Amino acid sequence: MHFPVVIHKEKSSTYGVTVPDLPGCFSAGSTMEAALTNAVEAIECHLEGMLFDGESIPKAQSVEVHQRDSHFKGGTWALVNVDLSKLASKAKRINITLPERVLAL
Repeated sequence: MHFPVVIHKEKSSTYGVTVPDLPGCFSAGSTMEAALTNAVEAIECHLEGMLFDGESIPKAQSVEVHQRDSHFKGGTWALVNVDLSKLASKAKRINITLPERVLAL
């Protein structure tokens, strides 16, 4: 799933990233690449928290929709891809048998 993010950079700061579709989800990085990589991790953590709390994952809106919001004025827009299959789902209990030597490690 692709999420739009907005990146802001002040002269004396790192690159700050905001995820408009996920209020409270922020990230940063010392380079643009690091900021985008960190944004994916922040989104994954945010979504896992939502799933843990029983909330559903919101549908990402288009960049054009968010560009109308004055809070994001002057930012640089990007899309980050988040692999939803990596997110935790409910735990399942399974019974397995392992050699005792494996458990001793």
